[in-house]
Amino acid sequence: MNRKGKILLIAALVAVVGMAFRVSWNALHDVAKAVGADADAATLYPFVVDGLMALALVATLVLTDEKAKRGALKVLAGYTVASLVLNYVHGLVPELHGASVDWSRLADWDPANYALVLLATSLPVGSIYFGSDLVAKVLHHRPDTTADAKKSTQIDGNRSTSGLGESTSAPLASVVELPTIPDADPVDSVALEEPTGAVPVSAVAAESARSRRATGRVPEAARSPRPSRTPEQLLGEARSVTADWTDTELTAEGIRKAVRTSAEKARGLRDTLRAERAA
Repeated sequence: MNRKGKILLIAALVAVVGMAFRVSWNALHDVAKAVGADADAATLYPFVVDGLMALALVATLVLTDEKAKRGALKVLAGYTVASLVLNYVHGLVPELHGASVDWSRLADWDPANYALVLLATSLPVGSIYFGSDLVAKVLHHRPDTTADAKKSTQIDGNRSTSGLGESTSAPLASVVELPTIPDADPVDSVALEEPTGAVPVSAVAAESARSRRATGRVPEAARSPRPSRTPEQLLGEARSVTADWTDTELTAEGIRKAVRTSAEKARGLRDTLRAERAA
């Protein structure tokens, strides 16, 4: 709803409440005169009853403490029922409608009359007590900021976690694999010159080295060179190592560990050695 609609709604609410108060004011004014109030007191009496209802409603909306809110609701409900009863009695007793009424019974039955007089005369005293209590609670009310602070902390934590995830994944994505240069010292390979405007290789290499240490990988330049062997050399080495092996011990896994070669080459060596033994 836009601002203009809200203003119109509030204006309509104020108009309805004002007209309702005027109707209730007539009944409460006559009841106050019937229980012995003078002209000025009877004029103020409706403000004591219906005014406290409005104050209790505002306190209910402002207070956040559950106990205080329930107390304000009880005051609102009690004074609403009291105002309803007095308006009902005003409609049942025709003598209260006259402008010159100074004193009249509120009910023909004595117990009911005593109860209604007690109700009408105790409402101003109750307004003093309950009104003061509600105002004190509203003035000493402190908004509960614990939930807002907890929510703000959670949002900040989620933002920090998401930012951390982005920052930690960025270096992994920027790792550049450097080609291995034969017969060159690893330090010299890092110091190679780059074209003008390019990112220095030393910075990327240092970042790549940190990432590899985190994952347990060893850079190619730091690995010790392994001599390349021909198939004949591998077969000869396998023959010498497995010369005293039995046929049961002659397996691809054992040959792979003994001559330190790949699993595929170890299977080929196993098949060759078994064929030689069978021949």
